[in-house]
Amino acid sequence: MQQFIAFFRRFRVFLVFIGLQIFALSTYVQYLRFPQSQYLTSASYVAGKFYGVRYSIMKHFNLENSNKNLQAENAILRKQTLNNLYQINRYKFHVADTVYEQQYDFISCLITNSSTSKINNYFTLDAGALQGIERGMGVFSQKGVIGVVHNTSEHYSVVKSVLTKDINIDVLVLPVGLYGFLKWNGKDPKRGTITGITNDLSIKKGSKVVTRGGAGIFPKGLLVGYVEKLVPVEGKPLWEVVVRFSEDYRRIDRVYVIKNLFIKEQHLLENANPKDNTTQ
Repeated sequence: MQQFIAFFRRFRVFLVFIGLQIFALSTYVQYLRFPQSQYLTSASYVAGKFYGVRYSIMKHFNLENSNKNLQAENAILRKQTLNNLYQINRYKFHVADTVYEQQYDFISCLITNSSTSKINNYFTLDAGALQGIERGMGVFSQKGVIGVVHNTSEHYSVVKSVLTKDINIDVLVLPVGLYGFLKWNGKDPKRGTITGITNDLSIKKGSKVVTRGGAGIFPKGLLVGYVEKLVPVEGKPLWEVVVRFSEDYRRIDRVYVIKNLFIKEQHLLENANPKDNTTQ
């Protein structure tokens, strides 16, 4: 107690000064409107700053949860967009005619994956068995022949491209009407060759090459490409006809799968032919 009294005596002048200052300031703020409003404004500003800083800190700690919630909402919205939905019923093109019977259906598809730089190249389509696609069906685009369906699942199909060494598509060279088999040399994705054409008839550069349609895979007359040059086959009376493809296989997007409605009838009849086992 004596120490407190000694402290008060020692600093009494200073303590009285502080007390008078507090009394004067409170009286000044209480009775004058402008200083009072200034004081309240300043207090509100300080409080607002404090709450703003606290909100920023809390927001930072809650950011991870907010991002997870936002990502989940985006996933739900993306699932509902048409680009992320699988279309079971595809467009099929029919011809209504009282004279001619419909022989081919065409199923529209998109290419989801492809290759053009390998020895044997394939395309993946976004349609499969659910749309009626089967192994052995032909595939073409608006610009030309693409290939033949190699395998299918319920939702996808793999197409053996024209750019495959072991593919054989029977073709016609117009207008002369010579036919042979289209092959690929495994090198140039822009060109193929036709084998089996005799050199007794001349073929003009730029002649149109189309599908022959004999195997029932492709309708007759689908564009394949144009004759670029003729190369004589050494020791044989044949031409090796170099064809520049009408389609750029590096840029394909939309294609059509061909369904021959008569193919089973054709194969059944052809397989019923007697086997020729005679030798010459």
